[in-house]
Amino acid sequence: MAGCAREQPAVDPELAREIAGIKAIDNHAHPVLAAAGDREFDALPVDSMEESSEPVALRPDAAGTKAAAAALYAGTSKADTIRQKGDGYPAWVLDEAGIDIMLANRVAMGESVQPPRFRWVPYADALIFPLDNSRLAMRNSDRRAFFALEDRLRARYLGGAPLPATLAGYTAQVVLPVLERQRQGGAVAEKFEASYLRDLSFAAVDEAAAERVYRQYARKGVPADGEYKLLQDFLFRYIALECGRLGMAVHLHTMAGAGGYFDVAGANPLNLEPLFDDPTLRRTKFVMVHGGWPFVEEIGALLTKPNAYLDISAQTLVLPPARIAGWLREWLAYVPEKVMFATDAYPYSAQLGWEESAWVAARNGREALGRALTAMLRDGEITHQRAVELARMVLRENAKKLYGL
Repeated sequence: MAGCAREQPAVDPELAREIAGIKAIDNHAHPVLAAAGDREFDALPVDSMEESSEPVALRPDAAGTKAAAAALYAGTSKADTIRQKGDGYPAWVLDEAGIDIMLANRVAMGESVQPPRFRWVPYADALIFPLDNSRLAMRNSDRRAFFALEDRLRARYLGGAPLPATLAGYTAQVVLPVLERQRQGGAVAEKFEASYLRDLSFAAVDEAAAERVYRQYARKGVPADGEYKLLQDFLFRYIALECGRLGMAVHLHTMAGAGGYFDVAGANPLNLEPLFDDPTLRRTKFVMVHGGWPFVEEIGALLTKPNAYLDISAQTLVLPPARIAGWLREWLAYVPEKVMFATDAYPYSAQLGWEESAWVAARNGREALGRALTAMLRDGEITHQRAVELARMVLRENAKKLYGL
């Protein structure tokens, strides 16, 4: 990729000042409540995974982590700041990171994480795995932990009721009411972490075939992988269709993920192309969260699909801004209306909490954007005015338009 091969120039100083002044909309993050003991910041917390090789930028002694702590808590401590700010602490973190609105990927919202500064993105994976998941959980230790968590969340969605005997009953009595309830509760999108559980190839499946699998195994038995995939694929597309009707986007993890067992090939965003091309799903907006790294060229090619979007979350934490700037420049020269800023702020460790990761990712994301736009300016592709316009689109306006904020 030519844009990645060439080193990006340092950010034009005037452009850097303008970028720094734009209050961002963060398309993807996991904010934590101000109150102690919060575990609802993720349906699949990464601290439940087997130990793996940690990216340098996520290690407790990383330079970015230290810089964030110094900037956020100079002269005091995180604990003292939380006590001082109280329920206003999460919003204060956004202010410090230059973020206006953060899309909160959470199982449930809480008193200190509320609109208008935080907008809800709940989780839908548990709904597409309604049967006995013991065979899937046997794959490795990470999936064993994850499917136990999904089973628990699905039970919560069922509200103590038994699983309906038919697929039609399940979609009408469980899936649709959950989606409608979440929409009424302020959800702007539904999040799928499916690439931690399976690949992203969701085929079009006849309802009768899915019904057959559901009826056979709803009460007992463990479905074979191929049979179960039919049901999962049908339910995913059913949820995507309903999200389009309800005015919610569908967010999907598309990047090499955490842990030593993550199926990187299965997360290739090209697996999603049949979804984008399905005429029945054209009302549904799909957001490819984390920008698909390492499949950055493949994901860029999907941006001409009218219902496909991406963000740069997580990349801004684990990759150098100069590197990100290469493919960001390519995307901005191609379909800039589909590219969004995001942090993936998350409580990775005691040292790198969601606060520090929000600060680091916001800083790195602005630098990467500045480097990409400066390179375009240098090569005469855009004017300074257009560079500022593009910066506003990525940092704010594209998300604002997508979610109607």
